[in-house]
Amino acid sequence: MIIDKLIERIKATGNPTVVGLDPRLNYIPNFITEKYFTKYGNTPKAAAKSMYKFNKCIIDAVFDIVPAVKPQIAMYERYGIEGLKAYDKTCKYAKSKGLIVIGDIKRSDIASTAEAYSDGHIGKVDINGSVYDSFAQDFITLNPYLGSDSITPFLKDCEAYEKGLFVLAKTSNPNSGEIQDLMAEGTPIYEKVGALIEKWGESTIGQYGFSSVGAVVGATHPEQAKRLREVMPHTFFLVPGYGAQGGKAEDLAVCFNEEGLGAIVNSSRGIIAAHMKEEYKSCYADERNFAQAARQACIDMKNDLRRCI
Repeated sequence: MIIDKLIERIKATGNPTVVGLDPRLNYIPNFITEKYFTKYGNTPKAAAKSMYKFNKCIIDAVFDIVPAVKPQIAMYERYGIEGLKAYDKTCKYAKSKGLIVIGDIKRSDIASTAEAYSDGHIGKVDINGSVYDSFAQDFITLNPYLGSDSITPFLKDCEAYEKGLFVLAKTSNPNSGEIQDLMAEGTPIYEKVGALIEKWGESTIGQYGFSSVGAVVGATHPEQAKRLREVMPHTFFLVPGYGAQGGKAEDLAVCFNEEGLGAIVNSSRGIIAAHMKEEYKSCYADERNFAQAARQACIDMKNDLRRCI
């Protein structure tokens, strides 16, 4: 089960941190961007080349101390085909370094369209008898608000190809409650979705008691997270919202079980843009040390989480 591999990586590193590879051009040091903009001009290709080089340096600096990375596909899609090439290369390079890759794609659709998304992201495509993988992802994120028939094709590929999902349950954004907190038959919608996610994962429970069908549960909503942990005892949480969005380590303890398992916590700009933060600037003043700042941010996050888990 892919969930067991993720948990084993977490145990091996002692670190329930996932690094969000969500690069923006203003995060990338000038010595990288200048090289590619000089060569390719002010083009999507130059932007994408810069992003991949940046990601590669970050991965090289952190692969031995974190279990996983989570590239957000929108940050790459904005640059069209060139951006998707950078996304693809980023996923493959992270896999080559032994990292679990969580593709943050948040897809949602039904019938043949959902099948196509699943084929492309966690399944395989058959082209006249020749079978290919598309993106090198172990997990992907999904939006469940079209109902079970939008999830079923992905569940089939999870079982067939040892892949996993993180399905949105209670997200970290401030306005998530406009829909997710609405009451339906006396129960919040996020809780009903959580119960569905727990059910969807019943056939993929691994040796640690967790399913390969996980849930996205925001760090900024600790009370809801506590309730979802009760509703979803076999569901592993992907927790966004730590750090820059206001989530604190103290808020996250409810996501974990007594063994300190049950969740992986995302940080994106708090790690990949650490070199821009005042607390790291004095130690990593040379922009060429940006990846070492990211490494130290991972260590600091690990220590912060561990004091509360």
